Amino acid sequence: MRTAMLRSIRASLQKSSSSALLHRSYSSESAPARKVAVLGAAGGIGQPLALLMKLNPLVSSLSLYDIAGTPGVAADVSHINTRSEVVGYMGDENLGKALEGADVVIIPAGVPRKPGMTRDDLFNINAGIVKALCEGIAKYCPHALVNIISNPVNSTVPIASEVFKKAGTYDEKKLFGVTTLDVVRAKTFYAGKAKVPVAGVNVPVVGGHAGVTILPLFSQATPQANSLSHEEIVALTKRTQDGGTEVVEAKAGKGSATLSMAYAGAIFADACLKGLNGVPDVIECSFVQSNVTELPFFASKVRLGKNGVEEVFGLGSLSDFEKQGLEALLPELKSSIEKGIKFANQS
Repeated sequence: MRTAMLRSIRASLQKSSSSALLHRSYSSESAPARKVAVLGAAGGIGQPLALLMKLNPLVSSLSLYDIAGTPGVAADVSHINTRSEVVGYMGDENLGKALEGADVVIIPAGVPRKPGMTRDDLFNINAGIVKALCEGIAKYCPHALVNIISNPVNSTVPIASEVFKKAGTYDEKKLFGVTTLDVVRAKTFYAGKAKVPVAGVNVPVVGGHAGVTILPLFSQATPQANSLSHEEIVALTKRTQDGGTEVVEAKAGKGSATLSMAYAGAIFADACLKGLNGVPDVIECSFVQSNVTELPFFASKVRLGKNGVEEVFGLGSLSDFEKQGLEALLPELKSSIEKGIKFANQS
């Protein structure tokens, strides 16, 4: 009975969209060696993210780092029978070993949101953590693609850019704020309301990664659902913007959106690896250095390649509602970017 159940679970995983995501384009035999480092790997996002990266056949070496608890996470994940070899590193003195030779570095480190907290409440703690980790990246793997998950992303990405500039290693093509969870939510909520299969849905999300700075472009969604009213689009937009708060409140003080964030982080890291490996037309939304607006950083669709960002796409045609949303988000996003830059240059 137990054997039959395990076979059923394994078959379901092989058919799932996440499995398809992690196994398309390359077999483990043909993929080049790639090292991925997860900084904050013992945390609520880090542990499921480590699991998902262990399942990715494009990863040959998985480096798990945190200030505590990493040996246990690494031992656990290392027993999974997939390609990558796993090593856990713990403590500041081992950060360099964790980072050396990394092709992609993912940073979910920091404290999670709790009920009543905004992303700005996280700033004083997480800003310092990101700054210190990026100083290590500049020293030990300056050419890696850096995927920042730690909130507030609207400020932590500018902090990282300033750290790299000071170190003389900044490459705007290799620094990313991971906004993929906004896209994942927009797809899910849109598919549910439009009553279309979610696997075929695409919704670009632009702006930033907090509250009103998150702007899903439902007018550009595919497949287009003309049956949705203006009121429904407004409600979908607000739900996408408040998705993190929805999960924080549902968990009632026991956590934040750790599992869905890990999934989204794994999707974006997979896209980065595919780009590095030369897979054509890898396009995801991300918060990057940008000329799309007057702001120095902005989330929009980007094409990923062997050097990181190969192309930053413009916003395309916007509805009147989306134009209003764009105007509304710019001042708040500008303030968050400036806050990060100021912190990096004063601390």
